[in-house]
Amino acid sequence: MNNYTVKQCSDLLQTRKVSAVELAQDYLQAIAAGNEAINGYITLDKERTLAEAQAADARLQSGSGSLLTGVPMAYKDIFCQTGWKSACGSKMLDNFVSPYTATVVQNLLNEGMVTLGRTNMDEFAMGSTTETSFRGATRNPWNENHVPGGSSGGSAAVVAARLAPAALGSDTGGSIRQPASHCGITGIKPTYGIVSRFGVVAYASSFDQAGPMAQTAEDCAVLLNAMAGFDARDSTSLERAKEDYCRDLNRPLAGLKVGLPREYFGAGLAADVQQAISSMVAVLKAQGAQMVDVSLPQTELSIPAYYVLASAEASTNLSRYDGVRYGHRAAHFNNLDEMYSNTRTEGFGSEVKRRIMIGTYVLSHGYYDAYYLKAQKLRRLVANDFQAAFKACDVILAPVAPTAAPKLNSDINDPVQMYLSDIYTISVNLAGLPGITLPAGFSADGLPIGVQFIGNYFAEAKLLNAAHQIQQVSDWHRKMPGESVRA
Repeated sequence: MNNYTVKQCSDLLQTRKVSAVELAQDYLQAIAAGNEAINGYITLDKERTLAEAQAADARLQSGSGSLLTGVPMAYKDIFCQTGWKSACGSKMLDNFVSPYTATVVQNLLNEGMVTLGRTNMDEFAMGSTTETSFRGATRNPWNENHVPGGSSGGSAAVVAARLAPAALGSDTGGSIRQPASHCGITGIKPTYGIVSRFGVVAYASSFDQAGPMAQTAEDCAVLLNAMAGFDARDSTSLERAKEDYCRDLNRPLAGLKVGLPREYFGAGLAADVQQAISSMVAVLKAQGAQMVDVSLPQTELSIPAYYVLASAEASTNLSRYDGVRYGHRAAHFNNLDEMYSNTRTEGFGSEVKRRIMIGTYVLSHGYYDAYYLKAQKLRRLVANDFQAAFKACDVILAPVAPTAAPKLNSDINDPVQMYLSDIYTISVNLAGLPGITLPAGFSADGLPIGVQFIGNYFAEAKLLNAAHQIQQVSDWHRKMPGESVRA
């Protein structure tokens, strides 16, 4: 099994102890042996992967390679890449081969990274378990009877199963951080606007943000360096100076003020998740960090605000899938209206239809002010809560999910329960803040439990510093599926 971090892959390639082709072949062999059990990858192209690896070897041989040249990478099915199918886990796009490449993917390709394949996801990123995919559910590598989280569950699963050193995910309401927690890996959702959304199939445009998922915070920092940057093709992209997200990795945590929001530690939080938080607090205190009580009073209102706004944006964004231009088209219809109706009925799954219906309703005449406009006002209150909290602390420590990964089929038939499980993650997206998840322990039945650090705008380096320093003195992130672990 290829238990390599991104940094270790880079070191092997830079010292020529292994070639990019050999490394790609090793991962392709691991995928062939291990993917069927978890259904993490849904599209592979061995010839393209090896061709990219050969090109990476040529760059390394010529001395023009970078730190990431030749390192394998997996991509969530939501990212467009020329010549690859980008189906978003949906029947609607299951025949769509992208004619262009997302900027964030192109940035990584420019570094010479090698594409391993596309990973499974909840259909159009709508879900928290990766069970709504047209290509079937993904299973958690730690226990195949449990979900990996979602919607970036495929990306989290392949990294946890060591079928890729890193993967790209997208986070609309926690879709990087929550599956990273359930699969025992590290994942960062950057500040909204610092990573281009061009070529990322839209779910909710004012929430979606791409981010790296890997074994370590150091890997995430290296990848974010390559990913981030202004893109004129994305109207939400922020034009700001380039940062080095690795710059503070080795800074001691002495004096760091860590906020503990009282609203996050009440009823509904499982005892083993609470224990993981306590373990993390102990590690932080040992490193010289100071705990501070803070309040985020609008936490409970974040769920209705998020699902009103995200569904409204989904209704608008998914209106383009009508059977006219690209994607699925119904085979039988008598007129244009029937073509639209039949195409969308056949092409979308039940969760996507549910959110389209909710979104269309809240945007309709007579309900816009009562629901959509009020939710926008709540969004501002949520953001204000965070700004008040950051006056007292540098970062916020919080749970990622109320429990460890649930069993397959336990939440998919209860959408309200699934929505409630996002209570600790969606506020970050409402406010557009950065957040990072890292492993912090295990449940009584051996499932990973993660915690998240939340930072103020553009505080990625600070979050990565905290996570990296913790990973220097703990080993939760080094554990692999199949190993014996203790709660």
